[in-house]
Amino acid sequence: MTKNTTTIKNKIASSRDRLYRVALAWCGDQMLAEDLVQETIVTSIAKSDQLRNEEQLFAWLYTILNNNWYRHLKKKKPHDDLDELIASEESGPCSVCQELLIVEQVRRVIATLPAVERQAISLVDLEDFSYCEVAKVLDIPIGTVMSRLHRARKNMLAKMDSLPRESSLSADYIHRVK
Repeated sequence: MTKNTTTIKNKIASSRDRLYRVALAWCGDQMLAEDLVQETIVTSIAKSDQLRNEEQLFAWLYTILNNNWYRHLKKKKPHDDLDELIASEESGPCSVCQELLIVEQVRRVIATLPAVERQAISLVDLEDFSYCEVAKVLDIPIGTVMSRLHRARKNMLAKMDSLPRESSLSADYIHRVK
């Protein structure tokens, strides 16, 4: 194994958290996201010699993740409507913080978006991919990326505006704690 191959494999292994964020945004299920990321890492390490340009590593990894995601969707029962699936709503001790409540609301809203919109918004807004990179990863035209992203953001804003405001934490309470 050459030094370059070792470096690529290390970069692949260290990209786990980035891949997990996107996988979780796509599927809304922590266990499934873990499985998708694990499969992506195993596949990419096994096929690391196929990577032609090291600068394209992350686009290549997200392409593999996307392929794994679609393989999973094809295996699902045909009567499941993916657009209707909602991520589990787990609360933990950190949910006391107003910022974390907002993050949770955003995640819930994103989970209600159609799968194709979730993919576009997570790659662009979570991972800072360019439209061109997203088009390559998802194997769709750049205009389709822009359209999906526009719809996703528009739908997300409309849904966020219709949510009730969390009043469990007041500014006074936060101020007194400080």
